[in-house]
Amino acid sequence: MKKIHITLQGKGGVGKSLVSSLIAQCYLEHKLPVMCIDTDPINTTLLGYQSLNVKHIQLMDNTRLNERRFDEMMEILLSDKESHYVIDNGASAFIALSNYLIENQAIDLLHDAGKEIIVHTVITGGQGLIDTLNGFAALATQLPETAQLVVWLNEFFGLIEADGKPFEEMKTYLTHRDRIKGIIRIRQHTGDTFGKDVAYMLDKRMTFDDANASPDCSLMAKQRLSMVKRAIFDQMHWMM
Repeated sequence: MKKIHITLQGKGGVGKSLVSSLIAQCYLEHKLPVMCIDTDPINTTLLGYQSLNVKHIQLMDNTRLNERRFDEMMEILLSDKESHYVIDNGASAFIALSNYLIENQAIDLLHDAGKEIIVHTVITGGQGLIDTLNGFAALATQLPETAQLVVWLNEFFGLIEADGKPFEEMKTYLTHRDRIKGIIRIRQHTGDTFGKDVAYMLDKRMTFDDANASPDCSLMAKQRLSMVKRAIFDQMHWMM
């Protein structure tokens, strides 16, 4: 069964495009066919990953969802029997796209066509914690049962804790845990070594393979990035 991965979160700047790129890279690592679509109307971060061959579909006209363009994207997803898909959606289109998916029963349609739908949402530490928890809760409440929900815990901005409790002990998680297919953690790394290596890779829109082939990355930087890659990819094999 071909899978369609959709990254959704109403809070901007939390690592949605990073998550999308990691999913695509993991497919390529397994030598599986994958197509990437960037629907962000403002910050086309995923499009910047040249080695992922990303297609840009402009779903928004200013603040309004262009439903015809979304219809066209649905045609692509429904007609392609060969590839898995990764769709990166921007925060500014979160409400409009979520409403379209629900109102048009788009996820059920894709599911009935033999597609497995996996929605990925990001939760961060620091100032974005409450907003990202609310975004996760909205998806867990509104998405149909035909959509699987994966939570990414991105510790780049700090540990994900509230009143000393990790995510798995928070009320939001306990309320919606039956909707969660899996949890993937992007761990916080030492700033002067791992942190700088990862930040450089992200700033240059490099995949792990790009970084490994780059003469601008030192041998030790490549070693650390390889460790980061394995720590994340080892959590993802079940979804391929």
